[in-house]
Amino acid sequence: MLQVSKGTAYNIMNRRIRILICMEDLCFGGTQRQTLALAERLNRNDFDPSFLVMTGKTDLDEIPLTQGLPVTYLGRGRGVCPFFFLTMGRAILASKPDLLFPCTALPNIWARLWGRVLGIPVIGTCRGGGGPKRQHERFLWRLTAHMICNSLALRDILTGLGMPEGRLSYIPNGCDTAHFSSHTLPPSRRPPLLLCVARLCDDKNHLTLLRAFARLHERFPEARLRMVGDGPMEGTLKEWALRHPSLPIEFVPGVGDVRPHYEEARLFVLTSKREGQPNVLLEAMSMGLPVCASRVGGIPALVRHEETGLLADPSDPESFVSILARLLENPDMGDSMGKKGREYVESHHSFSVMVAAHEAIFRRFASFSETL
Repeated sequence: MLQVSKGTAYNIMNRRIRILICMEDLCFGGTQRQTLALAERLNRNDFDPSFLVMTGKTDLDEIPLTQGLPVTYLGRGRGVCPFFFLTMGRAILASKPDLLFPCTALPNIWARLWGRVLGIPVIGTCRGGGGPKRQHERFLWRLTAHMICNSLALRDILTGLGMPEGRLSYIPNGCDTAHFSSHTLPPSRRPPLLLCVARLCDDKNHLTLLRAFARLHERFPEARLRMVGDGPMEGTLKEWALRHPSLPIEFVPGVGDVRPHYEEARLFVLTSKREGQPNVLLEAMSMGLPVCASRVGGIPALVRHEETGLLADPSDPESFVSILARLLENPDMGDSMGKKGREYVESHHSFSVMVAAHEAIFRRFASFSETL
């Protein structure tokens, strides 16, 4: 049942712009957290955001509740409602939005189709290295009034598919640097804990990380690996760990507040084979951690090799062994990289800039904008 905000707000623009944010779920994940952060920070004098979710309640549902953001659920459990593509149209009509703002792959397909049928402008999004293929952007970008991507690498891919530059905006992810701020010992004075926070799925390439850690542990037997997250690869990864019982590997379920894990770690590692602009790298850098990451997608534009972190080939575990070993052997270098990473995030990835860029696009394309 659609939850409706109490009352109707008016301003000099007549009324607030109603934005229906379409998500596959509100599970622990970078896109979910970034989208919730955006919705929380939209100017409520001008915008009236709400959520449409294809599942039932999952992990992060308390956040919109505490922020007064209505949520409509198409399903009942953690799985996507089998007939979401039919019930979605009715839910959209009930919400009476001025804009549809789909995030994640399934909504970016079906909300665009319903937007075209119902005559509602769609601001599409493309995040993550596999986004263009999963969302069939070669064909479906034409169903959007405008597109937003979160990395320069994705921008190049989308323009290469024929998308005009005037219909595409690159908006970097934001990071709450006040929230993600370390107040404990510098990384060099912490135990050698390697941390990975990522959804346990194929894109994140955790098996490469496990194989690299197995080699690394031969040289640094005191090193530990902690993997925080949930996802479809969980069983496969845990089976691999069970076959290597001598390796100190921890699996921790996804949590709403990951700061305690960042506070304990010596360094952060992400071995993804496809990426846009990972939130976790921004968070780790904001927390003053040196990072080791894949040279893919938008990561090289975010992590400056030899300055704020080290980059490696995601298909080669040995290349990750090499860069991880360098940081374990040179803890002072890790502290320096962590400090520079924090400075970079503070100056280039503020939430205020990210939110303002989205607000400008929403104002431009709202379906009633010609009457304002």
